[in-house]
Amino acid sequence: MNTTTALSLSDRINSLPISQTLAMAAKARELKDQGKDIIGLSLGEPDFNTPDFIKEAAIKAINDNYNSYTPVNGYLELREAICRKFKRDNNLTYTPNQIVVSTGAKQSIANVAMVLLNPGDEALLPAPYWVSYSAIATLAEASFKEIPTSIDSDFKITPEQLEASIGPKTKMIFFNSPNNPSGVKYTEQEYRALGKVLEKHPNIFILCDEIYEHINYEGENFSLAAIPELYERTITVNGVAKAFAMTGWRIGYIGAPEWIAKACTKMQGQITSGANCIAQRATIAALDAPVSKIQYMVDEFKNRRDIMISLLNEINGIKTNTPKGAFYLFPDVSFYFGKTINGTTINNASDFAMYLLEKANVATVTGDAFGTPNCIRISYAASEEQLREAMSRIKKALNQ
Repeated sequence: MNTTTALSLSDRINSLPISQTLAMAAKARELKDQGKDIIGLSLGEPDFNTPDFIKEAAIKAINDNYNSYTPVNGYLELREAICRKFKRDNNLTYTPNQIVVSTGAKQSIANVAMVLLNPGDEALLPAPYWVSYSAIATLAEASFKEIPTSIDSDFKITPEQLEASIGPKTKMIFFNSPNNPSGVKYTEQEYRALGKVLEKHPNIFILCDEIYEHINYEGENFSLAAIPELYERTITVNGVAKAFAMTGWRIGYIGAPEWIAKACTKMQGQITSGANCIAQRATIAALDAPVSKIQYMVDEFKNRRDIMISLLNEINGIKTNTPKGAFYLFPDVSFYFGKTINGTTINNASDFAMYLLEKANVATVTGDAFGTPNCIRISYAASEEQLREAMSRIKKALNQ
């Protein structure tokens, strides 16, 4: 980009980082195009097909001539289905006026940030956090503060850390459980302890991203909005991308206090209007179905998790925990920092991820992108055969 072009762009876009997950995926595709056999473990995308009963609902919607603009906040029938889902799975009571359906959970999160954050406000990000949280806060012209964790604390913040991080400009905190990139899940007891801190700070809004809710290997999921004292300032975000293998269908949604939902509808009305009509009709079928209909995917992810942990534990210097959900591992690779392998010096996690891509032909993502620079993210949303081959390649490359 030449200087004139860069100066012509807004400060908003110039301040925005490129998504590291998408950048690594693009680099992997580039190497594939050059004829290299790259195993991609960088994207958070299920490798399953969308279940047939959901596809059949979409086909029916097409044949029933659903082809017009939808209400900005989503079809009433879908918002009613979302209310039923929240009650069934999360013990949360919402009315359809508290629901906004968006083009993916990413837009849901962006809507919330845009309507609540002002320039000078601060958002708290327990690290590791999904790469887009910080970028969305930046787009809203707010600052963000990371609350650091490590593999030794199972990547969870403590109430004491939360209290110490809250300042006069703190307006919002982002939670994500099960977590991307670490896969860890807060228990009800842990969330309630953090909730006690937040009860003392009534001006802080809480965004709970529960997109991986159903990819859960142990115990029930608990929603912070289920704490009565926090309900009126908690926004619960979810969607169908991960659990139902519907990433490309682009449907996310929020449950929120009605005044926040109205503001998000107003914002969305000027950006995208309503989400895709066919995908919305299919989502009604997805959410009304018993969760047991997608258990086969969860069982397979758990099996892959166990295989991956076993294989990672065979590699010297890599330290990993046992995540309770999602489909990621977030191993600490700091053992290799400052070391030279096969003529390549590894200074940080970015160097490590690039070394694996170039020497092992395996794409991962640096932990720097998630606010935790000692780690890399490995997605195990790939076949068992691919995962075993990837681990074999990584082990070979690091043993050099």
